[in-house]
Amino acid sequence: MKLATWNVNSLAVRLPQVIAWLTEHEPDVLVLQETKLTDEKFPRAEIEAAGWKVVFFGQKTYNGVALLARDDPADVVRNIVGFSDEQARVIAACVGEVRVVGGYFPNGQAPGSEKFVYKLAWMSAMRDWLVEELKRYPKLVLMGDFNVAPEDRDVHDPVAWAGQILCTEDEREQFRGLLALGLHDAFRLFEQPPKSWSWWDYRMLAFRKNQGLRIDHILVSEALKPLVASCVIDKLPRKNERPSDHAPVTVTLAPSEALGGAYRAAAS
Repeated sequence: MKLATWNVNSLAVRLPQVIAWLTEHEPDVLVLQETKLTDEKFPRAEIEAAGWKVVFFGQKTYNGVALLARDDPADVVRNIVGFSDEQARVIAACVGEVRVVGGYFPNGQAPGSEKFVYKLAWMSAMRDWLVEELKRYPKLVLMGDFNVAPEDRDVHDPVAWAGQILCTEDEREQFRGLLALGLHDAFRLFEQPPKSWSWWDYRMLAFRKNQGLRIDHILVSEALKPLVASCVIDKLPRKNERPSDHAPVTVTLAPSEALGGAYRAAAS
């Protein structure tokens, strides 16, 4: 089973790239962030014509999330249960026997700002909700744009970024709080090349200079950890004409009786 996450930074602009990527890589699930579309403008027909089931949750101009799958997503939830929020940031569903939670975590703007306070409250609410989700769905994957670089090795210049948004101790502590639930950073389960980033600023030739951050993550529950066969960042879409500033991240789970009949059949 292959699951992927990608902040597309406007699905209206990047839809052909997304469909091309789906066709080439054939994941079982892809969660998208920053679709930036209201629900009535979401390109459901085009995505379904390409062979995908899709659920989505959007708003005008900002945010917006979607979950694409080969099988019908079930038990769909939009946004964090119990947390009042006008922003479209979370979509969760069961695909097979795996609970997939896709999230677009707040950026936070700057330490000490109102948006930073909102970010920390949002992440705390996410953690509290996941406690209950993990009780109901032990086979759970949380993935998306976390807007957090968890460690200095996830930043091209840790000294310059020290204390800056995405890299503050408060944000990193919130990330560690998610891991404390029994979640595991799938990317760090493997030896990875140094300077592995998932986001590069459009400015200052950041991609050409490989000056980026790793802020797009896939966390797997304890029940799924033994099945993780690989986790990779696909930098190639960042070379596209009019690319997103983020790259897709993919985790592959080895076939298992625990994942349900559809994936056993596919594996065979």
